[in-house]
Amino acid sequence: MHKGKAPYSFVAFVAFVFKQELMTSAEIITIGTEILLGEIVDTNTRYIARTLRGLGVDLYRTVTIGDNTDRIAEAIQNSMQHANIIITTGGLGPTVDDPTREAVAKALGVEMEFREDLWQQVVEIIARYGRKPSENQKRQAYVPKGALGLKNPVGTAPCFIVETPHNAVISLPGVPQEMEHILHESVIPYLQKRFNLDEVIKVRILHCSGLGEGMIDEKIADLETLRNPTVGLAAHTGVVDIRIAAKAKSENEANEMIAKVETEVRERLGNIVFGADEDKLEEVVLDLIARRGMTLTAIESGLDGLLARKVPHTASHLNLTPDSLMQALRSAQADSKADIALGVSVFMEERAAEMAMITPKGEKTHRITYGGPPRSLPYWSVNLALNWLRMTLEEME
Repeated sequence: MHKGKAPYSFVAFVAFVFKQELMTSAEIITIGTEILLGEIVDTNTRYIARTLRGLGVDLYRTVTIGDNTDRIAEAIQNSMQHANIIITTGGLGPTVDDPTREAVAKALGVEMEFREDLWQQVVEIIARYGRKPSENQKRQAYVPKGALGLKNPVGTAPCFIVETPHNAVISLPGVPQEMEHILHESVIPYLQKRFNLDEVIKVRILHCSGLGEGMIDEKIADLETLRNPTVGLAAHTGVVDIRIAAKAKSENEANEMIAKVETEVRERLGNIVFGADEDKLEEVVLDLIARRGMTLTAIESGLDGLLARKVPHTASHLNLTPDSLMQALRSAQADSKADIALGVSVFMEERAAEMAMITPKGEKTHRITYGGPPRSLPYWSVNLALNWLRMTLEEME
């Protein structure tokens, strides 16, 4: 086990560079070589980030580190210079490649100590399965000296918090179900008390289609300079998200702040905004059709079922040319007796897509060319075709 230097030898430096008047902030460190190798997907960071957001805590940075004690310790020391709250996930198992405990001790310059209370937690959990713990599982009962132990009633990895005058280094399991349980049962109450958390951060996401990120930016650039609420853009394939985030003393106050900005955005962008938060473009389109008492049929070519996964009653065809697309669409509408028919055919070599539509007002076609990554062309084409249909439906009102 790690034998550290004098207790909290690093704290003097942290106290020097860290200003108490800063708003409560956090950084997340996910630990695991398997994440860096792409063997598993890190879902813990997103969950913790959303939880901290709800507490009004500013998240400055997230980072993933492999199972290396020195690198983890360095990351923790770096985070302590910028944030009050440092949350690590992973690396608390019983094997030699679970280095988080020693890394935290090294970062803070303290020794490791065996904790009988944490060992009893391990014994009790394993006893539920009718077994006795192995000798190597005693590793899990060693934590940095002076750490606050956290109960883990749903797993064998004890968790802990190491406090300094300005920081709390919180180490949680990597198993999502365990991490989430401890976060809510123990960590949130601790943070609320330790840092007097009395604010909330609320976020509203507006979804747009029909204008690119650059053109949307031109229309709302001044709003993107606001301090609170803050406004930011995120571009996807055929969809642009506008994020409005507000920090306030209450949820109602934050909602009111967001509502004012949202109203301004919608006034400037009009029907470019098609939904918010959990709304999906295909669901918005299908809802428009259902509200009009109409039915939809669709065909696709070169999309490998992408449109079919989003829109019911979609048939897949092979190698439809621009001319044959409309012919196949007419046939599909006649067979289904649908009110509306939508067709999309992608031509990868040309980096282009042909769209066709039949509505009660007639037939029309639309061709688009794409300059981005070829593998994104199908997604871009489907979203643009769905948005084309959405705007056509809205014009029919």
